[in-house]
Amino acid sequence: MLIPSIDLKGGAVVQLVQGERLAIRDDDVFRWVRRFGRFPKVQVIDLDAAMGAGDNLALVRQIAGALRCRVGGGIRTVERAQEVLAAGAEQIIAGSALFRDGAPDLAFARALADGVGRARVIAAVDSKGGRVVINGWKTALPLTAVDAVRALEPYCDEFLYTHVDTEGLMRGTDVEAIRAVRDATTRRVTAAGGITTQQEIDALDAMGVDAVVGMAIYTGALDPDAPPERLPQ
Repeated sequence: MLIPSIDLKGGAVVQLVQGERLAIRDDDVFRWVRRFGRFPKVQVIDLDAAMGAGDNLALVRQIAGALRCRVGGGIRTVERAQEVLAAGAEQIIAGSALFRDGAPDLAFARALADGVGRARVIAAVDSKGGRVVINGWKTALPLTAVDAVRALEPYCDEFLYTHVDTEGLMRGTDVEAIRAVRDATTRRVTAAGGITTQQEIDALDAMGVDAVVGMAIYTGALDPDAPPERLPQ
């Protein structure tokens, strides 16, 4: 299944290359909300909240009123997770806060699952150079994505795996790295990071993995308004 991504920064939709260089900015957020209205899942990431530079919660609340979405960015406490869910998100995505002192923070993961319900928790595991990275992909930890998903599996119903090495580059993703994560857990897996073509989406779908796509849609390389036979089921 294709899951479109809406990344928010400064009240606009943006796309960043490798999480740093601004490639696209569109102030007309609701043009994309309308375009993605037929999708059963949309991913919304509040980059300002993730970077500790304010938030776009009011905008998230409006988007969540129009779309069935999962929301991430700045989920560092149970209270923040509850606030985002109260804004209308169906699930929250937690990332860097799930790690502490170079290892999975199982105490926080357990508190989050207990506080909002495991079914509403998506654990984000981002990998670069074969290692988990946190804090905006700037801090590498001494563990692999496979290590992380095995440890965090009891506390979430889904994993979001981002292959940072290919993120935003429009050169395709690493299907085998995604397969390794898929094989390491019984939870649902959604993949992100450089997914560019329908063929990649189909290959991941055959593995039971959903595909989050951003840059390829916003540049026009991939048409989300595909013919009926290619639409998500």
